[in-house]
Formats: sequence, structure tokens, C-alpha cells
Amino acid sequence: MKTSWRSASLVATAAAMLALTTACGQEQGTPSTVGQNVGATAAAGDYGLSSPSPAGVGAQAATQAKSAGALTVAKDAKLGEVITDSAGRTLYRFDKDTAEPPKTTCEGDCATAWPPVPADGATAATGVDAALLGEVTRPDGTKQLTVGGWPMYRYAKDTKAGDTLGQAVGGTWFASSPEGKKATLADLPGLSTRKDAKLGEIVVDKNGLTVYRFTKDTAWPDSISACTGACLEKWPAVAPVEEADVKGLDIDSDGLMPFTRSDGIKQMALDCWPVYTFSGDEAPGDTNGQGVGGTWYAVSPEGKLVGAPKK
Repeated sequence: MKTSWRSASLVATAAAMLALTTACGQEQGTPSTVGQNVGATAAAGDYGLSSPSPAGVGAQAATQAKSAGALTVAKDAKLGEVITDSAGRTLYRFDKDTAEPPKTTCEGDCATAWPPVPADGATAATGVDAALLGEVTRPDGTKQLTVGGWPMYRYAKDTKAGDTLGQAVGGTWFASSPEGKKATLADLPGLSTRKDAKLGEIVVDKNGLTVYRFTKDTAWPDSISACTGACLEKWPAVAPVEEADVKGLDIDSDGLMPFTRSDGIKQMALDCWPVYTFSGDEAPGDTNGQGVGGTWYAVSPEGKLVGAPKK
């Protein structure tokens, strides 16, 4: 199968940081002791399974490794158009892979949870551009299907046609559009709010994932994130968001700030506090990170902790 992808130039851009003089400060009653809490209920890696290889998943993954057959386009109520195999199973892409050039990074237990889609036998049906289909050679020598350069996978927890349980798992797995792009919630801003049945109005990111704060962090002017190393694997930093891409939050512009962490990662802060998502939230609407370790809490539209004990 012929490999095809669009070439793109990498353009280095300088990000202007906000100069703050007011509005940000230590929240009363919130400890700022530096430390880590990785969360006892996080998913295994980025795989979205309670353990790397639960009983029965291996056999299911082997079954899902069959040819995709005629690729088609399905309409999902939340995600819009997604690409599926001939059986209607959703195909996914992984943020840690690359498309230019195509490269797969999902092996071992990851490939058990996310079976790679074989390139052999995959064809384009109505709505799928055959020119976007390609293949990449995996480390084990097998050929994996690519769409728009991105390696394609199925998800072991999807058991029937139309399932999209893999959407936004770990903040790195997304259903694929027919062009190989991420199929995400339509028109969702970089940061916005949603009504949660238990927590009330809370902040979510562009993928609909709940946004959290860590009580061991320090607010501006220090802007110190106490979540590093293994902690950051389980609580990914929310990337900077332009002010124009923030909707529904009751925070003035001085409180919406990106900053550069000590490890060089650029992170968003709300009400001057660093914010994160949780790898244990597998789908939009999940709030599995709420209250973890007594230090992680969802964020209100004002940037405050939701449901934290009063100090």
C-alpha cells in the first residue's frame, strides 16, 4: 500500500507571557507545601484499562487485529464524523505517535489495549479518501494502517459497532476523523464549563475533560507546580489557551495566564493556579480525579477549588 502524508514545515514561534501586576495571590486556606500525589485510582499508563492486561483482553485484542476491510464514515452524536472499519468499529489515533513521518509508539501492553489496525486488506469506501490511506512498519515488522499519516488502532473496550469508549482516554487517545485528524466535541473552546450533576458548574478542556487543581501547588507570582515526574504522567498539565478561546469562565484577564514550569513545559493557570487533567478520566464527563489524595479538586468557573474541605 502506498504511504502518503502531507509535508509541513516546522515554524518556531515565541510565546509572549502575560505580565501580571494584580489579581493573583495565595488562596486562603490552601496549603502550598511542595510535594507529589500521584493518585491511587489512575488508569494504567495511557492505556485506559484498570490493569495493563486484564483477563480476556488479550484474546479480544487478537480478534480485533483482523483487517479493517472497507473503511467507512460514521456519524457520532458527540464527535461528528469518525472513521470505522467494515464492522463499524471506531478507529483511533495516539498523540504520542507522529504522522510526518508516520511512526507508532504503542507496543507491548499498550498494543494489547489498543490493537494496531493491519494495513493489509484496508480499502476506502464512500466518504474516505483513498489517497490518505497508507501504512507504517511497526517495530515487530508488521504493517499498520495509517490515515493522513497517523497510525490507526482499535480499542479493546469497544465491544460493538458505534462504541467510542476510547475517546480522550489519558488525554492522548482520540477517535479519528476521515482525514486522520482528532474527532473531538464539536466547537468546544480551549477552556469552557459544563454542569456536573454532583459538582455543579466546573471547567473542562477542549476535549471535554474535567480540569483540576492541586492543593500543593503555589499560585502567582511563584507559579510553582508541585506535580512533576510520575505525578505529571497521571495529571497532565493543561497547555496554554488563548484568552479568546476561553468561554464561560468568570476570571478576568489577569487571572488567565500561561507560565513555563521548571521542567520547561508550558502550562495554563486559572485564577493564577496551575491546572491539569486526570489520566483516570477516560471520557468527557468523568470526574474520577475529584478528591484524590485529599489534594486534587475540580475547578469552578471562578478558578476556585470545588468540593475541597474548608480550612
